[in-house]
Amino acid sequence: MATDAADKRSGGKGFWLILAGLVGVNLGVSFYFAPRRVELHHAPVVQLPNFLAFLGVPGEWMPAHVTFTWLIMAILMVVGVLGTRALKPVPGPLQNVVEVVIEAFCGLLDQMIGRQGRQFLPLIGTAGLFILTSNLLGNIPGLQPPTANWNTTVALAVTVFLSYNYFGIRKHGFLNYLKHFCGPIWWLAPIMFVIEFIGHLARPVSLSIRLFGNIFGEESVIVILISLAWLVMPYLIWLGIMLPLSLFTAIVQTFVFIMLSMVYIAGAVEEGHGEEHH
Repeated sequence: MATDAADKRSGGKGFWLILAGLVGVNLGVSFYFAPRRVELHHAPVVQLPNFLAFLGVPGEWMPAHVTFTWLIMAILMVVGVLGTRALKPVPGPLQNVVEVVIEAFCGLLDQMIGRQGRQFLPLIGTAGLFILTSNLLGNIPGLQPPTANWNTTVALAVTVFLSYNYFGIRKHGFLNYLKHFCGPIWWLAPIMFVIEFIGHLARPVSLSIRLFGNIFGEESVIVILISLAWLVMPYLIWLGIMLPLSLFTAIVQTFVFIMLSMVYIAGAVEEGHGEEHH
């Protein structure tokens, strides 16, 4: 009994030592990177020279969201190559992670679109992994999530918008695809077409604003808390509340974006678009 009690005390002590070390390391990092004045964006630790100035891109440095977008692209490409270059019947850790991620995306596509939905895996999988990695990047002091910039979210939303309309036109033909904008009642077609057209234009707006607003707001709160880390209490609030909430939000916002994208694709490629007008 005495030995058990000693083991419990030792385990509890070890837990608090690890926690104290984690707080100390994170506090040191935040002191090093965080500016002492309140800003909406902390200074990035990585910047690239503006080699696109001849195209009209202003400033001496490339915009932070472009720099970190390329960083995420590089990370995903390296992980993809390393995880698939030597496939084995008994997968290693990295191959196992890659297979689990692909199976998860395939499962979602099967549920939302059907087996034919797997042809859209490159779009949905790439967008989902990019958004998730980008959202999580903001939890590292000195790094900025590209999705906290509306240029990135608009580009993602427009890509999805153009893609699902292309998929619908490719499957049904241009005229048959336009017919489903007119509704089932022919004499209401002029009104329904305008309503449906405006509704489709609103989709990229809602996709981009939802993702940008959530990540930008979260990033702003985190930056304010870390910039006041020298007061200790705001830092503890970030570590104990905002960090777990940020991880949860990163996953939820990624899931919402790809789910809506799959809903739009499913609506575009579903059977019977032109049949109801015959």
